Amino acid sequence: MNLTAATRLAGVVGNPISHSLSPILHNAWLEAAGLDGAYLAFGLAPGRFRAFVDGLRGGTLAGINVTLPFKTEALAAADRVSARAHAAGAANVLVFGPDGSVSADNTDGEGLLYAFARQAPGFRPDSGPLVLYGAGGAARGAVAAFLEAGCPEVRLLNRTRARAEDLAARFGDRVRALNTTDPDALSGAAALVNASSAGLGPDAPPPPDFSGAPTTAVAMDMTYRPLRTPFLKAAAARGLRTVDGLDMLIGQAIPAFTAFFGQPPPAAADVRGRVLRLLGEAP
Repeated sequence: MNLTAATRLAGVVGNPISHSLSPILHNAWLEAAGLDGAYLAFGLAPGRFRAFVDGLRGGTLAGINVTLPFKTEALAAADRVSARAHAAGAANVLVFGPDGSVSADNTDGEGLLYAFARQAPGFRPDSGPLVLYGAGGAARGAVAAFLEAGCPEVRLLNRTRARAEDLAARFGDRVRALNTTDPDALSGAAALVNASSAGLGPDAPPPPDFSGAPTTAVAMDMTYRPLRTPFLKAAAARGLRTVDGLDMLIGQAIPAFTAFFGQPPPAAADVRGRVLRLLGEAP
């Protein structure tokens, strides 16, 4: 990679950031498209996000993707906010204008629906309730996307119920917070989505009991490392169709790449296969 003054730059910001696969996706697309560009990863200490963004205004970066824990701060740092970022109350894309302005968008929901379309053909978000585990920035994008796609009801399950209730209040009557022990939480669900990282790590609680879910439900985990999470393994044991988080990562990155580099990524670039090989998974 030869960086010059003409190289168009973008990147991803988070804490932690070393696990991010976004640079692999974007740089593979840049190479396949023959564009003079580069995509970098920036680790940032908590409390420094706003200063970081303000320092980039009118500079050389075309934009940044934003991951945990900065998605709500990203929204507040922007001068212009897309309708879907406003609805979600969080942003995962910031685009820097030459005049020093910052525009925010949220492509998480678009990526989520892209993953369902790729791995669960025929699934319809309007076919029944969504059960969503988690109430953070990623969950906000999922709620907004499913409601816009006609989902009749979203049920939020979170370890801290008050946080789920706060999120439900943002969206109105079609969204409600339930206790994780509610026996009817999964009844009639069309989709079960994990938007929390609580199921990972050495001290993680066991995955949910999916016995109350209909066998027609589709389970999806936004996590992509590991690709087959305990959440997805438990869902598969119940006989449910499953969707992994890698296609969501790819799906949310497509509009971000377009915003940063001025054209869609080349469809012929097999970024999923490249990442799967990196993770030691069979394509």
